[in-house]
Amino acid sequence: MDNLITGVIVFIICTLCTLFSWRLYKKSSYHSALLFLVLCGLILKLYGASDHYLHAWDERYHALVAKNLIKHPLKPTLYDDPLLAYDYKNWTANHVWLHKQPVPLWGIAISVWLFGANEITVRLPSIILTTIGIIIMFRIARILYNPGVAFIAAFLYSINGLIISLVGGRDATDHIDIFFLFFISLAVLLVLEYIRNENQLFNIFSGVAIGFAVLSKWLPALIVIPVAYLLMKDSGKFATKRILCNLAIITGVALLTFGPWQLYIHMNFPQEADYEGSFNIKHITEGLEKHGEPFWYHFKYLGKNYGEAIYIPAIWFIYKSVKKRNQSKRLALLVWFIIPYIFFSFAKTKMQAYTLFAAPSIFIITALYYWYLKRYRNRFRYKILPILVLIALILLPVRYTIEKAKINRIRDRNPGWVTQIKALKPLGKELDGKLVIFNTEWPIETMFYVDCSAYPCIPDQMVISELQEKGYTVLIR
Repeated sequence: MDNLITGVIVFIICTLCTLFSWRLYKKSSYHSALLFLVLCGLILKLYGASDHYLHAWDERYHALVAKNLIKHPLKPTLYDDPLLAYDYKNWTANHVWLHKQPVPLWGIAISVWLFGANEITVRLPSIILTTIGIIIMFRIARILYNPGVAFIAAFLYSINGLIISLVGGRDATDHIDIFFLFFISLAVLLVLEYIRNENQLFNIFSGVAIGFAVLSKWLPALIVIPVAYLLMKDSGKFATKRILCNLAIITGVALLTFGPWQLYIHMNFPQEADYEGSFNIKHITEGLEKHGEPFWYHFKYLGKNYGEAIYIPAIWFIYKSVKKRNQSKRLALLVWFIIPYIFFSFAKTKMQAYTLFAAPSIFIITALYYWYLKRYRNRFRYKILPILVLIALILLPVRYTIEKAKINRIRDRNPGWVTQIKALKPLGKELDGKLVIFNTEWPIETMFYVDCSAYPCIPDQMVISELQEKGYTVLIR
């Protein structure tokens, strides 16, 4: 019951923050309005991130690898001290772990190093990035359009259920896609700031942001390049030659940012790097790990992740963009939105967060349609229709937020199994990591919370004797 009461309190506070924010926006106090949206988003993310255990897919793996990176930042490992034989192709139980790019893992590692190994420190970088992301969202939309569009877009970002769930580690790909979303958004904002100020430093920093995005989730980060081209073209300030020179600078800096790590892992861990490279390509050609889905999968989840009414502004915006192809700003948003959805629809392996980096464009498109309906609602024959759509554009995402944040549910946020694991922490410290735990259902979580090695199996007596001879204490659960 305590969880339900807390959820209700969070919902009431966030509702009040949103109402205050709207009131301030109406008074043209845009910065104060944004501050309340940021507060609302922060509260929701803290609530969503307050489970006192690591989630199964994929947070526990990211957390353990990040913890191990503290000891050796340039060698990502899962089983840091592999006492039993392992298959380097099995990313859920191997040694050198290159299954994900390093930037999100480094970010989590810094947090764990500063504040200790616990659930909130694992999620803290995502909380910070998505809170800053609300400000970035507002700034992008305000530069492109106006404060009204910026307010609605930032509001939708602040309450988005999928973002909240990923920040809390509850959905697969969790913090990886959060970092990716952040750096893509930042790169686009820096391009817009360059267009406004014509300071080449913004292009350089945009290239760095793209590089960090690649080092978060690989080459889909290059979506920023065509978006940047169209935005520069739309400004009317640059000749084609200068635009291409700017893009060359951005691309070159991005390559210099993400290239060294790729060279490093292929030189130092060639076996694992080659395998993971081929595994990434298989995502396009094969439905890996039971994630093969039909072509329309991402378009189906478009309605779930952004509210079922999203299809109306999406179709409207596509029609407007095609009809007025000379408006490069619209085309830039369309590219940011539609290319990820088409690309990942053709890819055989599908997961709902794969297209998250297109979210800012979707929020802006929704905001544009919201104000379009507000302005022209009297032109409709049936006046109730635009009013119902306006309500749906706001309330359906709110409903999804309640569902994904689990605000309305009573649930165990501190299960018994994790309490039992944490009780072994003193033993791990006392033995200085010379502890091996067998027959545990949660080996990855155990190694995160306790300084030890942990396996789900029970080895034969010979293996146990060998480990004891090496000075290990063996514990069989």
